[in-house]
Amino acid sequence: MAIRRLPEVGARAMKIDRYGQAKILTQEEIQKLFSQGLTSSRDRTLFAVMLYTACRVSETVTLKTKDVYDRAGNVRTEIIVRKPHTKGKLATRTIPAIEELRVILSSYKPARRTGYLFPGKNQRDYLHPDSVGWLLRRACDRIGLEGVSTHSFRRTALTQMSRAGIPLRTIQEISGHRSLDELYKYLEVLPEEIRGATASLSMLAPLGTANSVKPSLDEVSREGLSPVRKEGE
Repeated sequence: MAIRRLPEVGARAMKIDRYGQAKILTQEEIQKLFSQGLTSSRDRTLFAVMLYTACRVSETVTLKTKDVYDRAGNVRTEIIVRKPHTKGKLATRTIPAIEELRVILSSYKPARRTGYLFPGKNQRDYLHPDSVGWLLRRACDRIGLEGVSTHSFRRTALTQMSRAGIPLRTIQEISGHRSLDELYKYLEVLPEEIRGATASLSMLAPLGTANSVKPSLDEVSREGLSPVRKEGE
């Protein structure tokens, strides 16, 4: 199964090695995880929901089938994350289901007995978040992927949207964060983005400064900022 356009194992190590932040998954890691690490339709669907909606693991496992499928069994255009299952029980929110996720959900056939999208052991209640972490550990072990946690899918999704230029207020509506300050903590900044930002300061260098060459806008652009369009382009 191809995973396009993107994104709790070793949670204790992550707190030490990455200062408490969950690892951001690369496109290659996502592809390998979904094609080789996750071996069942249930597991691929579970982590695809987390990746494509930026839902928390607790929100994902408590989704009901009626929150995802209509009465005819068709995938809804929007997934409903109900207030009682959100962190802090702030508010119910709806998240558009993009085409890639709709395809995956269309091929998934959840058991209807419990009413949950991802039933737990013996089809009772919903799949426990700890079990999700165990499934992810097994999948990562299969492909030799280290440092990934269930929270990585949420953080990967939010960072991807931020890098795509989506306004933070819009991302907050999807993530369900109480404030923008909380959302900021999730977003990863790449080293090249920092270098590009500081490179732009060279435009402030006074003309004639000894041993300094003032770069052109195009040169600054190549350091990591967005491309600069020339007149007539």
